[in-house]
Amino acid sequence: MKYALHSVSYAGLWKNQAYLTLEDFIRKAAELGYNGVEIMAKRPHLSPLDADNANLRSIRELLKSTGLECACIAGYTDFLLGADSAVNAEIQIMYAERLCKMAQALGCGLVRVFTGYENKNMPYHQQWNICADALRECAKRAAKYGVIIGVQNHHDIGAEHLSMKDLIDDVGEKNCLPMFDAWVPAQMGADLKEAVLSMGKIAYTTAADYIRMPRYNYNADLLTYSKVDDTLKAVKMGEGFINYKEFFRALLSTEYNGYIAYEMCSPVRGGGSIENLDNYAKHFLNYITALPFFDF
Repeated sequence: MKYALHSVSYAGLWKNQAYLTLEDFIRKAAELGYNGVEIMAKRPHLSPLDADNANLRSIRELLKSTGLECACIAGYTDFLLGADSAVNAEIQIMYAERLCKMAQALGCGLVRVFTGYENKNMPYHQQWNICADALRECAKRAAKYGVIIGVQNHHDIGAEHLSMKDLIDDVGEKNCLPMFDAWVPAQMGADLKEAVLSMGKIAYTTAADYIRMPRYNYNADLLTYSKVDDTLKAVKMGEGFINYKEFFRALLSTEYNGYIAYEMCSPVRGGGSIENLDNYAKHFLNYITALPFFDF
């Protein structure tokens, strides 16, 4: 079992979040004690617009010098973005293939993709087919580079675990595998053990913990508050509502031997200073290595 840190954690994308260059992030991950990094495939870290051969060689050399692996290249696809235009899927597939080429240059065997956010103006099954067809072509193109296409349960299509397994089966390519995270089934009230066991082979998983923050809307006419959907706030591992012990125990029962990644991709309690981000990243390693069923 190995553990990776996602570069989005230090990308400066949310208000007051500290920013590190990709090179400084890699050094940071090594300093904190991680085995590998997951690299965000967009600006300000590793956009295909900026990553030429010289840049990729430099990053690979830095990874080697720090003793880290590139565990995953994290793409940001949405195969339903502008779904009324057939060109969109082609653009997204082209982006994914470029990431596979970058992954090969970095000695990385995994590219993360998303499916799509549901379009209310298009029949659901048509959207499903768009995503399945696009994933299938991505996987076929990735095979040329010796790369796995990892589908993370993040967007609307295929997010629920049984739906995700069905989508992967529809794609039908051996190098298209789930990157299955706990936070989605946990929000849906699913049995985490059942969810993990239903997936079959899992390529990768990413962890982050959250608490539910209740929300209410004020009705001035009635002088009352009405309950609306909770929001989530990121907290340190083990402090939130996600039963990671159950999730990891189930994952290990499948003989999983891939990476467990940690990410801070939303505001965290305590703010976005370097000191607080480092504190969270260190806490993750302390938390996970203290679990009784882990032997790193």
